[in-house]
Amino acid sequence: MSAENIFAKFDKTVDLGGLSKDVEAAKDNGGNRDYKDVPVGEYEVEINKMELTMTKTKPERPMFSCWMKILNGEYKGQLMFMNQVITEGFQIHIANEFMRSLLPDDDMDIEFTEDGGYSRYADLVMDVFEYISDRFEYAVKYYKTNKGYDGYEVKDIFDKE
Repeated sequence: MSAENIFAKFDKTVDLGGLSKDVEAAKDNGGNRDYKDVPVGEYEVEINKMELTMTKTKPERPMFSCWMKILNGEYKGQLMFMNQVITEGFQIHIANEFMRSLLPDDDMDIEFTEDGGYSRYADLVMDVFEYISDRFEYAVKYYKTNKGYDGYEVKDIFDKE
């Protein structure tokens, strides 16, 4: 049996485009995991990726994911990851508020609706990413919540020049 036949089924279950981007992101981080953990603080970032995806744990659950690349300072080039499971109302609210904070004005209606469900919400996340991509950079405060989870707050928005 050829390798093509063995992996053809697997290829259909994997986001190959996303995987290729992940490889590029690893290259940007020096190709390995031998980099310092980013400490809590404020960072100037650009949003490299934002999507609705599924958790890797079983059972899989919908998750909002945002990759932020640090643009300067000691941690320049490293990524911060906001990964928010969105199966409960408060979790969707966190993702909604974060997306709203990325927009310089209220031109987009950021809502999760019953009639659209997760499919429409995935489109909304992509719409927001396409709108902000290559247009804005952000001052983002990275902190730990009182329960020890990672938190992110957009403090300022800058036009890319």
